[in-house]
Amino acid sequence: MRILVLGGGWFLGRAVAQTVLDRGWEVTVFNRGRSGTVPEGVRAVRGDRTVATDLARLAGEGPWDAVVDTSASEMAPRDVLAGARALEPVAGRYVYVSTVNAYRGWPTDPLTEDSEVLDGLPDADVEYGRLPDGWQGPDWYYGRQKAGAERATTSTFGEDRAVVLRPGVILGPGEYVGRLPWWLTRAARGGRMLAPGAPDRSIQPVDVRDVAAFALDQAAADRGGAYNVVAPIGRDTMRDLLTACVLVTGGNAQLVWAPDKLLLDHDVEQWTELPLWRTHEGVWKVESTRARAAGLVCRPLAETVADTWAWLHGGGVPVEHPRWAEHGISPGREAQILAVLGR
Repeated sequence: MRILVLGGGWFLGRAVAQTVLDRGWEVTVFNRGRSGTVPEGVRAVRGDRTVATDLARLAGEGPWDAVVDTSASEMAPRDVLAGARALEPVAGRYVYVSTVNAYRGWPTDPLTEDSEVLDGLPDADVEYGRLPDGWQGPDWYYGRQKAGAERATTSTFGEDRAVVLRPGVILGPGEYVGRLPWWLTRAARGGRMLAPGAPDRSIQPVDVRDVAAFALDQAAADRGGAYNVVAPIGRDTMRDLLTACVLVTGGNAQLVWAPDKLLLDHDVEQWTELPLWRTHEGVWKVESTRARAAGLVCRPLAETVADTWAWLHGGGVPVEHPRWAEHGISPGREAQILAVLGR
């Protein structure tokens, strides 16, 4: 197959490009070339997907059997729409990587692949969905942007030629957000280590390489549709994740579990200060029945942890991103809470 990857220089995009090569297919990547590195063996086309002339030049490099769009996480729907329209005549299928944020009920409600998606216009600009000052309700801005981008692809390619992937949290080698790297670095430091919430709380992160493989499986399939790309509910727990982090980094850290209430009383920021900890009922109750029936396979979480540590410990450097600095509790704050918990 001939695959076009929008992105391709870091994390998921790079994993997709590498997986294309591993399958013996041809791959073209389209990006600005400002961050990350593409795998050896790809054909790189440089350009900005928000610039019409660059998109026209890219279309002239086709045709392709499928486009895999991994670089639209911060892009307005109308820019996704412009790219889809430029590529539709020269691409058989379009695989768009969205997010579970596109659902109206996330993270408060359990979700299936038939749950309601937020309203989002396919031609909306970056201001669409912004919330007024003082808003106390759900923060749907990002989700509405992604829902609009989903509709931009499906309205252009049609339901049979467009595939929408909705991952939750993606972990693995090359991660730039900093969730798993922070836990690994903290575990490597050793000592008493603050562990959040209930040890047996289910979590559903998915390995970046498994998302890449599933995206390409759908690029090769003769069907469209939307899929939740997450690990099975109940397979993995927070204890599994943190225990794996401790073991792979040397086993010198001692997990000290703090109840949700204690963390909330100390104003610990959910999702960031202690990465992956969140008390909302639906955050880790996302069904992926349709995706698994279509071939999604999620490797063991311990393998993801071990391979990420090997990447970091071997000199792996993530692409610089502002979200990295958001993650992790300070040693001082952690020590204060650990003191409350006692020995």
